[in-house]
Amino acid sequence: MSSPKAARGKAKKAGAKVAHKKTVAKKVASTKAATADASAQAQQLAALIEKSLADGNTAPVSEHAMQDLMAALCKNYSAKIEAATGLKGTMNEAEGVFKVSAPRTDVKVKVDEWQMPPFMGLGSWAAFTPARGSAHAMVMGDTVVLEDEVNPAMSAALDAGLEVTALHNHFFFDEPKIYFMHIGGTGDAKTLAAGVRKVYDKIAEIRAANPTPARTFPGSIPSPSSVTAGPIEVALGVKGQASQGMLKVVIGRPAAMHGVSVGKEMGINTWAAFAGSDDAAVIDGDFAMTENELQPVLRAMRKEGINIVAIHQHMSHEQPRYLFLHYWGKGKAAHLAQALRRVLDAQAAVKS
Repeated sequence: MSSPKAARGKAKKAGAKVAHKKTVAKKVASTKAATADASAQAQQLAALIEKSLADGNTAPVSEHAMQDLMAALCKNYSAKIEAATGLKGTMNEAEGVFKVSAPRTDVKVKVDEWQMPPFMGLGSWAAFTPARGSAHAMVMGDTVVLEDEVNPAMSAALDAGLEVTALHNHFFFDEPKIYFMHIGGTGDAKTLAAGVRKVYDKIAEIRAANPTPARTFPGSIPSPSSVTAGPIEVALGVKGQASQGMLKVVIGRPAAMHGVSVGKEMGINTWAAFAGSDDAAVIDGDFAMTENELQPVLRAMRKEGINIVAIHQHMSHEQPRYLFLHYWGKGKAAHLAQALRRVLDAQAAVKS
């Protein structure tokens, strides 16, 4: 007769097996839609897993078989991805990832007065993997962009349903200036791949029209500045600080770091500075956002024709986590203030 302790151990082990079986069964069920048009290998693997579940042999085969299934599904995706992007890719079967790359051979870039080959980090890429728990795929990528390509490429990505998650530099002393725009998204593999192609096509279109990168945004900025504060403050609902014909407004956000409350004066803020004249103004600033607010703010900014010049973080270990984007726009001062108000409204509409 077994002891109560042994009986409890048996029950615990049996419960763990049942839970494991349910987990694997859920994974299989979630991939059925994806295997509807998948390769014969993927369908066979899915059938093998289901048979293993029926036989109760989940532990020895489930994880390996699931990995093989994901790799087989990724192979099925690969043909769609290559067709949609127009690029040949490579498969990493161990990770279940299919990746396409596009080296920037169309521009000559010097870094530290050295002609840099694309192999050294001047290649755009997009990697796809089946999204666990759904019949969709996930894409992540990095896109090499020159200054005059950034915002058209970003709009192309957002319009195609992709996310833009970072914009920054990788080098110092590069000529022309090179930036890197990170993209991501989940959904149908073919749709995501088509979105990637739209980004790459937009970049190619810009360079074909103007082989030499632009050195400025359109429009001039008069000097000295003579911006009228009143209409801007009314539009934004914030009193600003004036200096030498310029105006700056700052809107704080609450956060905590290492148990300390921080806010506007510690750098958790959105700010906007206006210069130039009422009819030909420039706006620049920094925008503080939670992760859920980033994409709506980016879409609103681009809809208003405001240029994004950086997306990154300023701190670590803050709660909630904040991302920051830096921006630059030109136009009538009142119109720029009203545009920024609409962006702030779009941010406020996001549910936390």
